[in-house]
Amino acid sequence: MTFSDHIQYFKDLFKDRCLTAEPDLQRYGSDETEDLCFPPQLVLKPETTEEVSGIMKYCNQHEIPVTPSGARTGLSGGALPIKGGVLLSMERFHSILEIDEKNHQVTTEPGVITQVLQEAVREKGLFYPPDPASKGSCFIGGNVAENSGGPKAVKYGVTLDYVLNLEVVLPNGEVIWTGANVLKNATGYNLTQLIVGSEGTLAVVTKIVLKLIPHPTQDALLLVPFFCAEQACEAVAAIFRAGITPSGLEFMERDALVWAQEFTQDFTVKVEENHEAHLLIEVDGNDADVIMQECESIVAVLEGFETDEVLFADSTAQKDGLWSLRRKVSEAVKAQSVYKEEDTVVPRYQLPELLRTVKEVGRRYGFQSVCYGHAGDGNLHVNIIRGELSEEFWERGLSNAIREIFIRVHELGGTISGEHGIGIVQRPYMDVVFPETTLELMRSIKKVFDPKGILNPGKIF
Repeated sequence: MTFSDHIQYFKDLFKDRCLTAEPDLQRYGSDETEDLCFPPQLVLKPETTEEVSGIMKYCNQHEIPVTPSGARTGLSGGALPIKGGVLLSMERFHSILEIDEKNHQVTTEPGVITQVLQEAVREKGLFYPPDPASKGSCFIGGNVAENSGGPKAVKYGVTLDYVLNLEVVLPNGEVIWTGANVLKNATGYNLTQLIVGSEGTLAVVTKIVLKLIPHPTQDALLLVPFFCAEQACEAVAAIFRAGITPSGLEFMERDALVWAQEFTQDFTVKVEENHEAHLLIEVDGNDADVIMQECESIVAVLEGFETDEVLFADSTAQKDGLWSLRRKVSEAVKAQSVYKEEDTVVPRYQLPELLRTVKEVGRRYGFQSVCYGHAGDGNLHVNIIRGELSEEFWERGLSNAIREIFIRVHELGGTISGEHGIGIVQRPYMDVVFPETTLELMRSIKKVFDPKGILNPGKIF
């Protein structure tokens, strides 16, 4: 059979849910990863687990590559169909199936927007904490695929900490549940946690069971300007040493905040020329007095550093405005220039050394970097700006600089992705953090799930 025959088969089966027009293929062949585009040969939009199963059986039989796709907000190229074939869009799996208030659980399909899910459970007084910057557009299924985190991960954990059970379709079309809807499970290997963060390379997720917690009723937010960016990084560990666990602790270099202001046209925060960085610090809970005590303790810690006047957000609107600026930083950087974003993570005490390394490597190689991220858990997003750099250096020489940064990250006890995944962007650097024995174990797991290598091929390894 030719691929035209395969296309006709799916057109007959899916009608208007099978896309082959060039503009559609271009659109589904890109996400938020730099300026990359890999159009598939067709896009399928199934609506049921049975349809996904049928697609996988057919593609496995004919060895057609299949790339699962969600909202395409990823930053590592994990959902790009680099081998062509079928792009399997999960956008029609958009139902919250059950909110179980008795057991504090929610069962959802993977195409539900993360913020929509959060708001639905909040109406019941419940809380799903993982909140990536793109929570207003990303799908919960993509969060599972990448083990997403976000600002609240510092206190509440990442996606992995909330997934109890998954319905998945294996590459051969078989449908299984990976675990049980319970809080403790010591029954065999933990397939649920194996699937979380596997970037769609092992199975296609069709249902997700998440645990929930009671929603905190109070919060406070501080924006702290620092005259020295490294001191801002040092202050992070000092806050935790004082016995405080914020619900959010974000780092933004000066350019990150200024560019976000320009992008959103929100200039309510005054950024002085001598401000090198800001920390955005949130504390939450159910007792306003306790929260105020924690804020006072944080301010006491900050007295040991060179800071400008601390801004206390005094209204919900001001809090939302500050968080909006932080969440728009990535889009703002992208609007400024072609760039590459590296998702580094180190033990938080090592953040100052990581920042020094990034700037020192940048000076030697001649590139500008803009850094921001979830400082509370040591997760620093390093954005390397193309600017006036030559095509030759950008395509060939820059990888040497990135490798130097990653080697130092590994030496500091960290790793090369905290929440964006490996995909294709970080794939060349896996040898920095893993010996060949470990990589071969991972490849072997992939082969057990997907012997023919059809599911999201070319990712991670």
